Amino acid sequence: MHAPIRMRRAVLAVLSTGILVTAGCARETGGSGHGTEGTADAEEVLLQPAAAQGADPFTASTVEPAGAAPNAPRTAPPRTAAPDGGAPHTLPGSTPGLYGGTRSVASCDVGQQIRLLAADPARQEAFAQAAGVPRAGVPDFLRGLTPVVLRADTRVGNHGFDAGSATTFQSVLQAGTAVMVDGHGLPRVRCACGNPLSRPVGAGGTEGVRGEKWAGYDPARIVVVAPAAKAVTDLVVVDADHNSWMERPVGDEGTRDHTPEVPPPYAPGTDITGPLPDAPPAKSKEPKPPQKPRKPAEPTPSRSTPTPEDCPTSIAPTPPGEAVAAREEPTNCPTPTAVPSGGPTEEYPGLPTDEPTGPPADPDEPPQDLVPLMTEEPQTSIRLPWQDDVEASLDG
Repeated sequence: MHAPIRMRRAVLAVLSTGILVTAGCARETGGSGHGTEGTADAEEVLLQPAAAQGADPFTASTVEPAGAAPNAPRTAPPRTAAPDGGAPHTLPGSTPGLYGGTRSVASCDVGQQIRLLAADPARQEAFAQAAGVPRAGVPDFLRGLTPVVLRADTRVGNHGFDAGSATTFQSVLQAGTAVMVDGHGLPRVRCACGNPLSRPVGAGGTEGVRGEKWAGYDPARIVVVAPAAKAVTDLVVVDADHNSWMERPVGDEGTRDHTPEVPPPYAPGTDITGPLPDAPPAKSKEPKPPQKPRKPAEPTPSRSTPTPEDCPTSIAPTPPGEAVAAREEPTNCPTPTAVPSGGPTEEYPGLPTDEPTGPPADPDEPPQDLVPLMTEEPQTSIRLPWQDDVEASLDG
């Protein structure tokens, strides 16, 4: 009679142990955006090659081969491990050259990602929670992201889909991985599996790393992306086909790629995990404050440009017997319109003209004057020719 009782106790003990084991191995679920991050498996970091889909993917791959294939992982020689255990380099998401791509070609199919999630409401709901957006806002959230390719091994917070909910784990994505980034330059979706991404947690050292290391892997060259101080309108990325700079507008899939007006102060092939010169600030979405109009400066009087007070408006004749007053006048004053130089006017009818009115005089003949020349003796009167005729008539 005691055997059935012992059997029931054994079954209950096994079930209790199973429940405890399951609770201890379950990964924490929950959303994570810019500031909310999961903490499960924070000390364990999974290495994920660029082309590998990985375990527990959210969706099928949406990688565009034409946009991601040229962006092969870096081949620069590895550096000596840093003395701090290989802590990752933190770079703002607006750093030029942090991402790469192919001009006019997207690295991911954003529309396909939207359709894959919409086809499975449970996955879409879990994706929304992990990304920190409402379920109805998932399509707009994805349309606002920019497809690019990582140019350095990058540490991220990763989220898979298992048993109807999102899981959280830490991973290092290999350079050449196709991702979608937001307006602050943060990776938000891994296109090979559709997993939402977030900022990593943990110290980021070499402890707890699992997975096969790829050629060129170096803990001292891992990058952690920090959000840009301000939301940007364009990302300055490397055109992998031509090894040149290009700007890709945020939320665009390559249709509006263009050459930046001010290129970065370093070459496109520069190793971004090393020291970088100061780059010009990225284009921000915040409008510039309007500038106050400047008051025009008053013109400074110049000696070469006389004022109206310096130039006379008319020349008054000097009365007989008075000396003409000396006056210094500017040489570039306009000619008075009231007194033309060609002849007399109504205002001054007595002024002589500059041009002779009669025929030219013969230079060989002396001038014929009506007034007789003065003799050495002073004359008291002047005798006119008609006076002789009058006196002759009176004598007769």
